Amino acid sequence: MNNQNITSLLQEDRLFEPSEQFKQNASMSSKKEYDDIRKLAQEHPLEFWEKQAQNLHWFESWKTILEWDYPHASWFKEGKINASYNCLDRHINSSHKDKIAIYWEGEPGDTKSFTYSELHKQVCKMANGLLSLGIQKGDVVAIYMGMIPEAIIAMLACARIGATHNVIFGGFSSDSLRDRIQDSQAKCLITQDIVFRKGVELSLRQTAQEAVLQCNSIQHTIIFQRTKHQCSVSSDIDILWHELIENQPDNHIAQGFDSEHPLFILYTSGSTGKPKGLLHTTGGYLTQAHYTFTRVFDINNEDIFFCTADIGWITGHSYVTYGPLSAGATILIYEGVLVYPDAHRIWNIIEQYKATILYTAPTAIRTFMKLGDQFPLAHNLSSLRLLGTVGEPINPEAWIWYKSIIGKDMCPIVDTWWQTETGGIMIAPIPGIIATKPGSATLPLPGILANVVHKDGSQCDINEGGYLVIMSPWPGMARTIYGDNERYKKVYWSEYPPNTEHQGYYFTGDGARIDKDGYFWIMGRVDDVVNVSGHRLGTAEVESALVSHPAIAEAAVIAKPDDIKGNVLIAFVTIKKDVNVDINSLKQELKDHVSMHIGSIARPEDIRFTESLPKTRSGKIMRRLLREIISTGIISGDTTTLEDFNVLEHLREEE
Repeated sequence: MNNQNITSLLQEDRLFEPSEQFKQNASMSSKKEYDDIRKLAQEHPLEFWEKQAQNLHWFESWKTILEWDYPHASWFKEGKINASYNCLDRHINSSHKDKIAIYWEGEPGDTKSFTYSELHKQVCKMANGLLSLGIQKGDVVAIYMGMIPEAIIAMLACARIGATHNVIFGGFSSDSLRDRIQDSQAKCLITQDIVFRKGVELSLRQTAQEAVLQCNSIQHTIIFQRTKHQCSVSSDIDILWHELIENQPDNHIAQGFDSEHPLFILYTSGSTGKPKGLLHTTGGYLTQAHYTFTRVFDINNEDIFFCTADIGWITGHSYVTYGPLSAGATILIYEGVLVYPDAHRIWNIIEQYKATILYTAPTAIRTFMKLGDQFPLAHNLSSLRLLGTVGEPINPEAWIWYKSIIGKDMCPIVDTWWQTETGGIMIAPIPGIIATKPGSATLPLPGILANVVHKDGSQCDINEGGYLVIMSPWPGMARTIYGDNERYKKVYWSEYPPNTEHQGYYFTGDGARIDKDGYFWIMGRVDDVVNVSGHRLGTAEVESALVSHPAIAEAAVIAKPDDIKGNVLIAFVTIKKDVNVDINSLKQELKDHVSMHIGSIARPEDIRFTESLPKTRSGKIMRRLLREIISTGIISGDTTTLEDFNVLEHLREEE
C-alpha cells in the first residue's frame, strides 16, 4: 500500500429525506429509537449483538458473547443453533406455515412456488437423502447449480444435518469447479442437468462430470432434472435427485450445532487470480444476516423481496437464502438473464408478482438505463416501495435514474456496502430514518465500527480519501480462508495490526472518504487507485463523472503506465441506445466533461468506445482484464465468470 492518501475530487451535495408516506409505515421511523439503538451499540456493543442474536432460535444459549484473539473471533460460544431450523421450523409452527416462502420463474417462463410448509418438507427429504448417502456433520458438500429453488433446498438440507456447503457459481468452468472441490475436499456434489441462459440450454452436468474425474474426494454426485428430458446416470457415484428423495421421510428432527460450526465455504476471486475460500460459521453469520435483512430492507409481512443476485455469490447466501428465510419473508427469484428475451423481462416479473423490494447491482441499473426508459415505463411498478443496490459503488446519475424512473420518486434507495468477507451489510441507510445522498452508502449500521484512515492508521480528515477499515469484530465476519489461515491474516489483518493505539483493524481493500455529515463514500478498490502526476485517484470517481454525461451508459477507467506522469487514464465507455453522436467530437467532449466535473488532473488520456464492458455474471466490471488488454494484449488468470467472452475479442480487435 502506498503511503500517500487517495485524492477525492468528486462532490455530491444532493440530499433526500425519507418521505412522510414511507415513514408512516416503516418499522423504524422514530429518530429517538434509532439513536437509542446506535447509542447502545456504541457504548455496549456486546450487549447490542446479544440482543440481535436473541431474535433467532437457539437450542442452547451461549455463555460467552465474544472471544477475540486477534484476528480470530468466536461469537456466542457454547450456544447451539441450526440455520435450517431458523429458516423453516420456527415458521411452520406459526402463522407463516402456509405463507409463500419462494416464488420462482424460469427463463422459459415456467414457474414454481413453495410455502414454508412445503419448503420444509422438501428440505427434510433432501436432508434424509444426504444422510442415507453417509454425509455427516462436518462433511463438505459442493453445490453447482443455477438459480432454481432446489439450490436453496440443497443449502438448507446441508445446514440441517451440519454439513458445510460450498456453493460454486453455475457459470464456472470445469477447471474452476475442480479447483474449488479439491480445495474444500467435498465428499458430495449436487448439480443439475441443464440451465437456461439467453434461451440456450447449458449442460452443468457435463461440466460437473469433467471436473469430478479429477476429484478423488467426491463419493456421490446428485443430479437434479431441470427439464423433462430423460436423464440417466453414467457412473457408480451418480444418483438422480428425485430418486434419492422419493422414499425419504418428509420430516427430520433438527439438532443444534455449535455456534462456531462451519456453515459454508464461499470462494471469492482474489485480484491475483487464486480464489480464496472464505469460511463462515453459523451463529454469528445468521445473527448478522437476520439483523441486516430486517433493518436495511424494513421488512414487513406483506413484502415480496426480489434479489437478482445468483445463489453462487454471497448476496445469494445472505439476502436470497439465510436473511429472508430466517425472517419469514417471501422471496422472488428468477433463473435467467434480466433482459432476456428483451428488456421488458425484469419489469414484467416485478409487475406480475407485485414485488415490493428490488435489490440489484449498479451494473444492471446502468444496463437498464442504456436500453432506454420506455421499457420500465411500459409496466406498472407501483408495488415497489424500496430499492436497493449491491456489488459496487453506484454513480449518482444511475442512483437518480433508479429513484425517478423505477421508484417514481416514492421509494427510498438503500445503497449497501459489504463484502463476501463481512458476511452481511456493513454500511447502509436505515430507510425511514436516514436521509440519502446519491452515490453514498451513508452510515455504518449500528454495531459496525468503520473508519477511514491513513496508511499509519491515523484518522483521515473530512473528505480526505484514505483506506476503509473495520475497527472491531462483528458476528458475520469470515473466520479464516479455508486451509490457508496465514493468507487470511496477511490479506485482511496485516496492514493494521494491534498497537498501543488500537486492537487491530480489518482492512477492507477499499478506498473511501467521510464527508462532513459522517457519510461514507466508497471510492473503489485500492487496486483501482492510480498515481497520476503524484495524485492518487480513485478510478470510480472518474467513471462516475463519465456516466454523468447524458450520452454515456457505462464506463470503466484503468491506468496505463506513462514515463512522464507515472500513469495516464484510459476510459472504456458504452453509449446509450438511440443516441446519435459523432464519436470524435464526443471523445473531446467527454475529456472536457471530466475536467469540468473533477479537474484536469483526472482528464483521460484516451477514451475508447465499446458496445459492452467485460463483466462477471454478478455484474462487476472486470477491470483487471482491461488492464491486461491495454498493457500486454494478453489475458491471463481466471476468466470463467465472464458474462460474454465476445467482449474480449472485440476489445482486442480495437487494440
